[in-house]
Amino acid sequence: MPRKKKPVIEYRHYSLPIHFPILLLSGERWKISDIKSNHLHFHNHLEIGICHSDSGFMEIKGESVPFKAGDVTFIPRYLPHTTYSSPNTASLWSYLFFSPEDLFKHSFKGAYHNFEPNLWMLKGTNCILSKEKHPKIYTLATSVVEELKQQNSYYQESAYGLLLSLYIELLRIYSMNEPLENQESEHKQKDDFVISPVLEYITKHYMKPITIDFLADLCHLSTTHFRRKFHEMMGTAPLDFLNSTRIEEACKKLKSTDDSILSISEQVGFQSISSFNRCFSKLKGESPKQWRKGARAGAQSTKASILEFTGWV
Repeated sequence: MPRKKKPVIEYRHYSLPIHFPILLLSGERWKISDIKSNHLHFHNHLEIGICHSDSGFMEIKGESVPFKAGDVTFIPRYLPHTTYSSPNTASLWSYLFFSPEDLFKHSFKGAYHNFEPNLWMLKGTNCILSKEKHPKIYTLATSVVEELKQQNSYYQESAYGLLLSLYIELLRIYSMNEPLENQESEHKQKDDFVISPVLEYITKHYMKPITIDFLADLCHLSTTHFRRKFHEMMGTAPLDFLNSTRIEEACKKLKSTDDSILSISEQVGFQSISSFNRCFSKLKGESPKQWRKGARAGAQSTKASILEFTGWV
């Protein structure tokens, strides 16, 4: 009997606005087809989705979980999943993307070391919350979306407060429903997405010196196996992904601070200004100085995403 083929897993990268790091995707464009994709995908930010119409299924960690209009989905970053609608329908969605650490760090003041649930202890059924069982979640999520769409006076302050309340409610629900799974099941889940510890580590520690051997050790793999596995799942080499993360953080600092380019290159983890300039120009198509000038003038970057080579265009 032939072995079951593993699904392709695609990385989708979203760049958040610098001064208000919440991304809203909504409107008629965000209708989900009834054709089931052979690819799972995951994001670099936490995703909250609201289903406005129809029904369908989400594939999450090997589970097929039904959804319907009024449901709110809660997908931590690095959690592979896919969504498809019921036959002959196209469910309509709104999506919010953000990173809890970046958004709420001033409110929590470092009180929480882990802002997101443990992926390996999270069941797919816990990722979909119905309007009937969790009316507060639905009200808060839809209120955030409306604030961001209407953009009335003080909408950012209102959206921030609503989203903070929403996230706290999600943490409460998760802490009450955290499943107790045996070690064998947890081990299997880690095998399915073995590079997740590296993605989490780079997200939090990109500014530190990092070696391939260290990253491989995080996944309990040999260096050769780790390189192959990472490229298979991400479509790029581990150090290229690390440098891309560093360049994205550098872009935030170039646009929002007056720090020198040399200082910024050091802050994001580059050992020399020459390697920073070379990597920046390769990914952004222009020098850091040129990019900063264009960004401050309101010009659009020539590349919408510096990680577009990882499979998301």
